Formats: sequence, structure tokens, C-alpha cells
Amino acid sequence: MQALPPNAALISIDVQQAFDDPAWGRRNNLDAERHIATLLAAWRASGRPVFHIQHRSASPAGRFQPGTPGYALKPEAAPLPGEPLIVKSVNSAFIGTDLEARLRAAGIDTLAIVGLTTDHCVSTTTRMAGNLGFATFIVADATATFERTGPDGQHFSAELMHDAALASLHGEFATVVWTKSLVGGLKAIPKETTEE
Repeated sequence: MQALPPNAALISIDVQQAFDDPAWGRRNNLDAERHIATLLAAWRASGRPVFHIQHRSASPAGRFQPGTPGYALKPEAAPLPGEPLIVKSVNSAFIGTDLEARLRAAGIDTLAIVGLTTDHCVSTTTRMAGNLGFATFIVADATATFERTGPDGQHFSAELMHDAALASLHGEFATVVWTKSLVGGLKAIPKETTEE
């Protein structure tokens, strides 16, 4: 069970419809969105802050163009009123956005990161979070990625890409955890009471 401070923020990255396109190839961890929804519900119930990241393609031919179905966030990860939605156009959610400024202003120093894809935007954001000094957790079963082909034509399965990305982050940029551990460590923040 991973205990978290009262203002630890959940960062949900690029859980967008474009990743349902079969052109990406085979994906690992088809339960990632279910785990993301579980974490969002638990985070909200505990009163902790949630931040949503949405990718916008820099190229007009990109799959993440505003106004297209692929740009939309999946229902499991849709923001609730009052939850910040930050749009980025590169792999890191910290570059070209005010994410760091928002976190610092709120006194947040602990992050839990979920989303798509493990070895691209999730990894890049996690590395930067660690370098910026945040205590960072990446949730193994609430992230996923796709199979890849290397420059020499070698095939790498989605599972291998996912596991290698997590292994390279753990212990240096972040701590790898699982949904069950985080949910178990969340305790509702007591609401302030006033005497009559």
C-alpha cells in the first residue's frame, strides 16, 4: 500500500480516442482505461487534485487534431467540472504548458501518472517530473503502449516496450506502482468542521 500526501495529484495523460485506431498495431494492457477510471474515482473521493492532459498534433496530418473524433478524451478519463485540462503538443506535459506553474502554486510535490503511451508521452512526462524534483509514481497497470519495429527491422512486442519503459523509469525518475496499491493508500481528506 502506497501512502500519499493529502494534495498528491493524479496526472492523466492523453487518454484519447485516437489510440483506438488499429493503425497503431497491437497494444498491451487492454485494462488500462478501467484502472485509470478506478484511480480517478478514488482520487476524487479522497478530495485530491486531478489534472488531465490532452495531446494536440503539431502536424495538420496528425491523428490528434482538434475537431476530429481522435482528439476527444475517452469517457473513462473525461474531466469533471473544475478539473484542469491542459493541452500539449509535444511528448512532455511540462513543455509549452503551465502544468509546473499550476502544481507549484498549489504546493503539490507528489504526482501519480497514468495514461497513454507508456514509452512516449507518459515516460517523457515522468522523466521530467522526476528531474523537476517531484516525488513521482507511475502506475504500471494504468498505462499501456503498442508494439514497435526498430530501425533494423526487429520487432518489439507491446509488452516488451511497456516493461522496458517502466524498468528504465523505476528507481531513478519514479517509483513504479500498481492501481491496487495506490487505491489502498488513499484516505479521504477530512473536511474542516466548525463548532456551532
